[in-house]
Amino acid sequence: MNTEMNSTAASNDLTLVLAGTGKIGRRIVARLAERGIPTRVGSRSGTPSFDWDDREGWDAALDGVATAYVSYVPDLAVPGATDAIRVFVEKAKRHCVRRLVLLSGRGEEEAQACERIVQASGLEWTVIRASWFDQNFSEGEFLGMVRSGAITLPAGDIPEPFVDVNDIADVAVAALTEDRHTGEIYEVSGPRLLTFADVAEELSHATGREIRYIDIPHEAFTDGLRQSGAPEEMVWLLGYLFSTVLDGRNASVSDGVQRALGREPADFSDFARRIAATDVWKAAA
Repeated sequence: MNTEMNSTAASNDLTLVLAGTGKIGRRIVARLAERGIPTRVGSRSGTPSFDWDDREGWDAALDGVATAYVSYVPDLAVPGATDAIRVFVEKAKRHCVRRLVLLSGRGEEEAQACERIVQASGLEWTVIRASWFDQNFSEGEFLGMVRSGAITLPAGDIPEPFVDVNDIADVAVAALTEDRHTGEIYEVSGPRLLTFADVAEELSHATGREIRYIDIPHEAFTDGLRQSGAPEEMVWLLGYLFSTVLDGRNASVSDGVQRALGREPADFSDFARRIAATDVWKAAA
């Protein structure tokens, strides 16, 4: 999908949404389209295309852009992300981009190094820090586990304030379109802490069938990922998230959604009931 509007629009009138077909990006694109805001979807399949691994295409993607939502794939923590963000910011400045909204990682030191690059750019900026998404269990890495009835992960009993990506998208759209968010760092979370065992219980209640949480050793988890054919970059990232970020550093709720939007964030149980009403979590045959 490409919602870029007519080519006669004024110069630097576009909003660029990187990872525009992903969990958060496609929601941002839809919300901007509803408001009639000229939008360019930044993705490999977009026109022009955007690929973090192909810098030659970045200028075309930035042409005519006034504001940009910046989501580095797969994560700002991976090696090379800092250099990529630095180059992207310099190109954005040359194209007279006015505002950047950066999706960052809560509790990730590497991500915060990228934040500092954006903050020092001289452009208007907003940072949104998030960690584990509710939608990882319905659209992402853990969907198959939910369908199979066993969430098998090396998460121990560490609690996490899982956040709904719809809330992240709402904060991002506000930051892209409203001046009052300039210079703000929004740490976004859900309203309460849940362990992965608590998540399994919530999902069991919502679906009406047993979904268990099984804690496994970290090495067994990463070995299983490799054996499944997962790319080494994803193996590294998930290993990093479970061994480093999920160590209790994010075991507190934050007020980013409330500060940005003036409302409470969605609860995991609301998310679970909503998805359970669809066929997404239908048990694996």
